[in-house]
Amino acid sequence: MDRLLIAGGAPLRGAVRVSGAKNAALPILCAALLSAEPLRLANVPRLHDVRTMLRLLAQMGVAAAAEGAQVDLDARGLDRPLAPYELVKTMRASILVLGPLLARCGHARVSLPGGCAIGLRPVDQHVKGLEALGAEIRVEQGYIEARAGRLKGTRLVMDLVTVTGTENLMMAACLADGVTVLENAAREPEVVDLADCLNAMGARVSGAGTDVITVEGVERLHGARHSIMPDRIETGTFLAAAAATGGAVTLHGTRAGLLDAVIDKLREAGAAVEAQNGSIRLEMRGRPRSVSLRTAPFPAFPTDMQAQFMALDAIAEGTATVTETIFENRFMHALELARLGADIETAGNTAIVRGVPRLQGATVMATDLRASASLVIAGLVAQGETCIERIYHLDRGYEAIEEKLSALGAAIRRVR
Repeated sequence: MDRLLIAGGAPLRGAVRVSGAKNAALPILCAALLSAEPLRLANVPRLHDVRTMLRLLAQMGVAAAAEGAQVDLDARGLDRPLAPYELVKTMRASILVLGPLLARCGHARVSLPGGCAIGLRPVDQHVKGLEALGAEIRVEQGYIEARAGRLKGTRLVMDLVTVTGTENLMMAACLADGVTVLENAAREPEVVDLADCLNAMGARVSGAGTDVITVEGVERLHGARHSIMPDRIETGTFLAAAAATGGAVTLHGTRAGLLDAVIDKLREAGAAVEAQNGSIRLEMRGRPRSVSLRTAPFPAFPTDMQAQFMALDAIAEGTATVTETIFENRFMHALELARLGADIETAGNTAIVRGVPRLQGATVMATDLRASASLVIAGLVAQGETCIERIYHLDRGYEAIEEKLSALGAAIRRVR
């Protein structure tokens, strides 16, 4: 099993390019199921989760070819609307095949999802929404069994804000008979990117980016080309790493408007941040100041950046309060940061982080994707060598992270 070895203490300096967004690429790959014509995608990140999704689509009969950051999909041969446990268990985003399969094929059998151990993340909103669209759904032996004739447009008020639930129902509604209105919809930029791709395929989706999305159903979708949006979480992770190390970096191929809340907190920590022409530059002089934060759905501070900021707060001047409102089990990295010398006290969904002048290198274990990133940031500032084990979590969401950090001057290497 691969490990990362990091010799900390060097500020990050230089420039790197941000990859396409994992959380946009995965639902857009599933959108290919809605059409019998080819879909060409650009700026697709080369990640373990993307490879898993391509294998999942391939076993359904979808022809998939990847070359660099381009992926070509052709679902005209779709003949097996099944998502088996063996592929789904490592990636919760696999649930995103349910809506498109049901809309296109009239039936689907999808294993209940797995993925990071950061909370329950139930799929009840997906099931409730599809039933409102006319599907008959049973959950048996760990699988969701769904059947329907042509889905019927309806008005849906979602009980809670769910990104994948919004995406699944939005895709299913594209081929429904009539108009579907999704209220209390997720507003994340990745939802907007999916809507843009669906519209390029001939769908009629409006309101994406607001809490009310309207989908006018059509008979069929056609082929299209689409470029995946930049990864705002990768962007935020590198900015937080530069701030923690007292560095100066420029990130190309990204958009500052995707993470206003994160940039506001970085400025609060003392960083100078400038954005122009698809690039963001951050410079941090001196020790960062502690910043308190509370996670919430977009456009508020993203839960996927909470762990990285906890690492930043661990070496900042002052005391910070970190409150997690999205997932109920997302402080597992706090114990690992404590192994490096961080002073963190957790109680329920709140963590108190008292900044210390320095961390000390040690062996730590990644528990989920974003926890892995927090340990990398901590390792970059710790004195001595840090060894991060179980980095397969990291490979699910960061493309060539050690290569990009090395380009910024970090002493980091992978041991296979």
